[in-house]
Amino acid sequence: MINYQDILETINMVQKEHFDVRTTTMGLSLFGCIGSTAEKTAQNCYDLICKKAENIVKVANELSTEYGIPIINKRISVTPVSLITAGFKGKEPIIAKALDRAAKEVGVDFIGGYSALVHKSTTSYEQSFIDSIPEVLSSTDILCSSVNVGTTRSGINLDAIKQLGEIIKKTATLTADKDGFGCAKFVAFCNAVEDNPFMAGAFHGVGEGEAVINVGVSGPGVVYRAIQDCPNANITEIAEIIKKTAFKITRVGSLIAKEAAKRLNVELGIVDLSLAPTPVVGDSVGRILEEMGLSTVGGHGTTACLAILNDAVKKGGVMASSKVGGLSGAFIPVSEDEGMIAAAESGTLTLSKLEAMTAVCSVGIDMVAVPGDTTASTISAIIADEAAIGMVNNKTTAVRIIPVPNKKAGDFVEFGGLLGSAPIMEIKNSSAEKFISRGGIIPAPIHGNKN
Repeated sequence: MINYQDILETINMVQKEHFDVRTTTMGLSLFGCIGSTAEKTAQNCYDLICKKAENIVKVANELSTEYGIPIINKRISVTPVSLITAGFKGKEPIIAKALDRAAKEVGVDFIGGYSALVHKSTTSYEQSFIDSIPEVLSSTDILCSSVNVGTTRSGINLDAIKQLGEIIKKTATLTADKDGFGCAKFVAFCNAVEDNPFMAGAFHGVGEGEAVINVGVSGPGVVYRAIQDCPNANITEIAEIIKKTAFKITRVGSLIAKEAAKRLNVELGIVDLSLAPTPVVGDSVGRILEEMGLSTVGGHGTTACLAILNDAVKKGGVMASSKVGGLSGAFIPVSEDEGMIAAAESGTLTLSKLEAMTAVCSVGIDMVAVPGDTTASTISAIIADEAAIGMVNNKTTAVRIIPVPNKKAGDFVEFGGLLGSAPIMEIKNSSAEKFISRGGIIPAPIHGNKN
């Protein structure tokens, strides 16, 4: 039986509260594309993507029209490419450019998976692959990259983290004409998940099928309005309100995911309910936290409010679908969140406070712009801190940081679109170079040794 109240509620969520399906992401396995040469492998990858993802944009647009739900991005994720290029050291950009070209051909917004998994050690072919990242990110347009440097089970690869600090600096230099934009397409992970539909960290895990559809749903504005409508609720009631709202949002995402998988004739993957903000007023995770009772996000109490929000979102999501996966929680990307931008500009939200917040939310230090003269070892140390939080707490953490060439703390940078704009955040003048240079593996915590 049709519940007209539910229909009106959904219409209101879309028209007034910025509710959307943030992404439909097709995950594709490239293992069958490996050929005798890099050139042949690149062509096989191109052909596979063009064939399998030929209709993803068309189907997403049809579903958006039929259900009246905006589907903002159409994306592709692929097998970690370091596994595909293992036999072609030094020729990784050939395959990278083929992936970028294929993604443009089918009309998607981004393609993710130029990735390596080096949480325990780095092979010679992975070393070559990571070395290629700055060139690849500066010479392609919509290809995204990630490297997983740690897990709760294996510990943290500090040698890889040292290298990533240098890679991020080089990428910023090579894309200096775009304010270091290449770095916005790169993520360093700890405990990376295999079914993440969100960029820049999406890749198609080795345990996944040949082709799947993963859907990312977002609705910070819906949650904000729900809390705003209950000004006198206590915090237990607030948690319940968030949970019920997340349930409704996830049900819509689940419907879109099922229909997309059916029409594209691929396996149904997961629904990722992540409150992913945009720079639009009314679509901010930061403003949700303020509506919970903070004067400004970043002040005392922020971490507690974020913990409540993240937990309630997860609980509401798993009530709505048995296919909830990915990251599912609350994102706090500074440049993409109007409330976070304002708090960073005022000086209330600092990099240190952001780090504390990442212990209780989905992912980590995200879309943070820092001065262009920030050293590689400092960037590596930031990655190490985040990885440690993820490893010890058995959660996914990540760093997407942009050292903006020729900019200093207090300046502003504009990336445009969903990536927004951001103030350049201050970095404390303290060196971790000796720590980073020690290298080695940070041992896994004792609770990681489960069998």
